[in-house]
Amino acid sequence: MSNFETNGPSDNEWEDRGELAWNEFDWEKYLREQDDVIHRYLAFYEQLRGKDDRIDETAHLMGWDEDSWSADPSDSRDDDDDDAQPTPAGDMGDDKDDPYTLHKNPIFISTKAIYLSLKRGWEGIAANPNKVPQALALDMHAAIYRGEEQAMLAIQALDFGDYAMAISLFKRALGELNRTFAFLNAAPVAKLPSVGDYREEALPRLFDLREIWLRVMNECREELERPLDDDDES
Repeated sequence: MSNFETNGPSDNEWEDRGELAWNEFDWEKYLREQDDVIHRYLAFYEQLRGKDDRIDETAHLMGWDEDSWSADPSDSRDDDDDDAQPTPAGDMGDDKDDPYTLHKNPIFISTKAIYLSLKRGWEGIAANPNKVPQALALDMHAAIYRGEEQAMLAIQALDFGDYAMAISLFKRALGELNRTFAFLNAAPVAKLPSVGDYREEALPRLFDLREIWLRVMNECREELERPLDDDDES
């Protein structure tokens, strides 16, 4: 197999990544390893629930630095930090011969992981019509999936350096997030006993998603406002 760049796209051009020589088995192995990273993020996140700084602490345990939340995210690691007890998830499936793909983007990983927990919890309730009326179950289910879809499109735009489009798509994702908030706070839903525990767990996660996206959107705006002369001098 050929060697690949691991630091992410510098000018967001796939042509510079070298000749891809992986077969289906290689890619399946790679994708499974990236799935493991998402589950590892979620495990750290669950351990830290209830803490105000959980998204930053989870990022720390993943081995990401503060720039991982910026408009130019990278899968960097702090290998010199001896305070973190767990092994950083960046060590999982992060071989130097691996290519960079969207799956290594910290915004992608954190968003997918938190949405995974939201979907699992709701599907456990929605599957039982005695717990939630099916029309309500479908409405909530749709809002969750639409929010994740818009966020994934935003992260893809971010990864290719289209910051204006990323902002627009994150706005759409936030719109779906607000619909999810409204759904959980609606009187007919809030009165359902089965939804009470889910709501208590879901609201902090929804706020965390919003916090992550707003941070990235702010960084995108700073990039768009940065004078072009800065690029010429670097």
